Amino acid sequence: MRTQVGIIGAGPAGLLLSHLLHLRGISSVILERRSRDYVERRVRAGVLEQGTVDTLVESGVGERLLREGLVHEGIELRYGGAGHRVAFEKLVPGRSITVYGQQEVVKDLIAARLAAGADIRFEVDDVAVHSLEDAPYITFGGERLDCDFIAGCDGFHGVSRPSVPEGVITTYEREYPFAWLGILARVAPSAEELIYAQTGRGFALHSMRSPEISRFYLQVPAGEDLDEWPDERIWAELKARLETVPGFALATGEIIEKGITPLRSFVAEPMRHERLFLAGDAAHIVPPTGAKGLNLAVADVRVLTEALTRFYADGSTALLDDYSDICLKRVWRAQHFSWWMTTLLHTFDSDDAYGRRLQTSYLDYVTASDAAATTLAENYVGLPYEVLP
Repeated sequence: MRTQVGIIGAGPAGLLLSHLLHLRGISSVILERRSRDYVERRVRAGVLEQGTVDTLVESGVGERLLREGLVHEGIELRYGGAGHRVAFEKLVPGRSITVYGQQEVVKDLIAARLAAGADIRFEVDDVAVHSLEDAPYITFGGERLDCDFIAGCDGFHGVSRPSVPEGVITTYEREYPFAWLGILARVAPSAEELIYAQTGRGFALHSMRSPEISRFYLQVPAGEDLDEWPDERIWAELKARLETVPGFALATGEIIEKGITPLRSFVAEPMRHERLFLAGDAAHIVPPTGAKGLNLAVADVRVLTEALTRFYADGSTALLDDYSDICLKRVWRAQHFSWWMTTLLHTFDSDDAYGRRLQTSYLDYVTASDAAATTLAENYVGLPYEVLP
């Protein structure tokens, strides 16, 4: 079996890459170790940057997104007994975020790919990458897929990055001393926009997935046991961290999903080795505080699509050679923003009274200064895509 681009992973990065390549007349095959049902139900990110929304709409997979996505023109920073709105419509006119679950993006992309006759292989096993220098191929389940290039879109724990010879990639990593306990609840959101709450008890986030489904996160210690958090305790702690401003009451309801996610920062440099290109979580992980994971994957895929398009049009490898450098500029900017948001809003056990007061002082600066608030807003809605050479 042969194709032009072999794609490992049917998450947002792999599916969008296949879709965009198809629009340029470039063939691909997607290999995914999980079932279709699993990837379509896997709850992950839910905040789409303006550029991500534009990419999906312009490529023809945004109809349901435009119909069901929740457009937000601001977020609230809640601390010290008061809420402070960061107004996107004032600070970054014409740019906003859209709340639309990652699993919904995946459903839309799978439907579009299958409607176009794409070859997506779910539940494949024994995936391995070979001969990256000149004639790459992928083996899986006793079969072989020959291709010109391989796109590793298989996440942090995938097989793509480990297939690069030792010493080629340098990794940068930071583990945070806390995790996020996240829940989906069958209850209408208690606010119209996202609330980022900083308290002495720890961080909390009020988000949503639809007018009927809410999403919440609680800062908990790293390695926390989910069994220690029955529903009653979760709601009590959310109320303690969110009901800190006059007149706000948190609505509660049936918890339909919950889990604990560790927070880490990770970057692999370079994002390319020979004919293997890494994209999305296979190359970088950010704390979810900045809402950048899915959006960075989309940015990677846009660059890779253009680079491959130029190669097949005239044989030019210039943009392929620049792929890693171009992507990493945005990756490191997002890493800084995500780290900044995380340290700004979370409670660290190592903080003394000085550290806690310093954190409050900086929050005061962000909410009082248009310049500081604009920096937050610009990064949150997503920086414009770089003009490619």
